[in-house]
Amino acid sequence: MSEESDSLRTSPSVASLSENELPPAPKPPGYVCSLTEELVAKAREELQEKPEWRLRDAQALRDMVRKECPGLRTALDDAFLLRFLRARKFDYDRALQLLINYHGCRRSWPEVFQNLKPSALKEVLASGFLTVLPHTDPRGCHILCIRPDRWIPSSYPITENIRVIYLTLEKLIQSEETQVNGIVILADYKGVSLSKASHFGPFIAKKVIGILQDGFPIRIKAVHIVNEPRIFKGIFAIIKPFLKEKIANRFFLHGSDLNSLHINLPKSILPKEYGGTAGELDIAAWNAVLLASEEDFVREFCQPVPACDSILGRALLPEGLTSDAQCDDSMRAVKSQLYSCY
Repeated sequence: MSEESDSLRTSPSVASLSENELPPAPKPPGYVCSLTEELVAKAREELQEKPEWRLRDAQALRDMVRKECPGLRTALDDAFLLRFLRARKFDYDRALQLLINYHGCRRSWPEVFQNLKPSALKEVLASGFLTVLPHTDPRGCHILCIRPDRWIPSSYPITENIRVIYLTLEKLIQSEETQVNGIVILADYKGVSLSKASHFGPFIAKKVIGILQDGFPIRIKAVHIVNEPRIFKGIFAIIKPFLKEKIANRFFLHGSDLNSLHINLPKSILPKEYGGTAGELDIAAWNAVLLASEEDFVREFCQPVPACDSILGRALLPEGLTSDAQCDDSMRAVKSQLYSCY
């Protein structure tokens, strides 16, 4: 057996598969860069990526995983490891820590990451809570459009919305283009009420923001908030303490001023709901992309995970991911914060 195939997880035989299990994934093909010349140059300038050293860098990270985290159950092919190297500008130590955090966060929040597959989230997808716009921004960033008003709390818990966010991020980050360009978030808070906002307290905020900043290989280039009600001041006051300065500086609050939004996101790439000329907002296309990826998600997120406390021991988990003790106090605090906005 080759060294590369030895690095891949062992899967059960076809005869022993449960309904969620699939035959082992075929061995990933040898890495072939899909970046254009322009993106290769951008990666070199912004991410310190040198094409001539790319495979050497991936091998160095692979060696570190095998030496320092032999029990870490992870893919080790070049394409997968490059996600983490690019997210940390090819700093080996930081890329390794991000990889450990990525798996540690998944294990520490099973309500979100267990059984994470499109077919389990059809109701959330159909609601239109989240979609990806068909056009990228001028920098090549995919745009995630989040509409909290589409969520009916009595239908399912807020963690289902978070599951759809991570489902989408996992799909997007498969693209090398996204690994280099990053993403933009467009959040429409029109119609968000006090009762709905209270579900997103500090306890949840710590988890979501912590994973996005320190536990997932994604580059968030901007967050545009539109139609935010007065209550959003309370929501942002909850979020801001957990944001790193660089990310906090990438938040833009536009209110109902779509002209302000269009300075950053041109009309030509936006649906008419946001003053754009790209037709009506369509959620069907992105939902179809996710549902077509069912097999990949089943293989990655729906298999039995052996106990391995050493993974969580090495993970620098964001505060709030390891304990539920703060939950009640957090909810009381957030309601007080939100009421003060009225």
